[in-house]
Amino acid sequence: MLVILSGVSGAGKDTIKKELIKRMDNVISLPSFTSRKPREGEEEGVQYHFITKKEFEEKIRNNEFYEYDLHHENYYGTSKKLMNEKIASGKIIVKDIEVNGTENLIKLLKNETKLVTIFLRVEKEELRRRLIQRGDNLSEDEINLRLGRLDYEESKINLYDYMIKNDDFEKTVQLIMDIIQAEKKLDEN
Repeated sequence: MLVILSGVSGAGKDTIKKELIKRMDNVISLPSFTSRKPREGEEEGVQYHFITKKEFEEKIRNNEFYEYDLHHENYYGTSKKLMNEKIASGKIIVKDIEVNGTENLIKLLKNETKLVTIFLRVEKEELRRRLIQRGDNLSEDEINLRLGRLDYEESKINLYDYMIKNDDFEKTVQLIMDIIQAEKKLDEN
């Protein structure tokens, strides 16, 4: 099963993904490849596979991604090889990905694997607060760029099986754990 978490930058995707992995058996992450530089505390192969733009573009030419996108001037993509290995292992994969990537994965994988898509909503002012507090040292222009994407991403909510307002971390994590358990049971029947 592939569980996709989406929402704008700062919606809490990565934090929730880490918590699900911590609390649930058989749940793993599938780090994307990215051409951006690691943030403080990020490790190769844990949050992302960090490669250069040139290496990323080589992988694009070699058709190595299910999907990829240029987002905030950096590439992000889902490796076909790594995804197929994780799915074959029988694990529940939790992947945080933006809306265009979700749309592409739905088209490519809906007949091959169980997909559960969840969109995390956050109010604009709360999102601004999170982006400022996150410690990425974002400029006002970078914050506004990410906030500007909110309307576009929310226009794609109809792609998703579930929409959760992420204003209470514990409640959101519990809701997603319940969704995963229910979808797993449905898949077994």
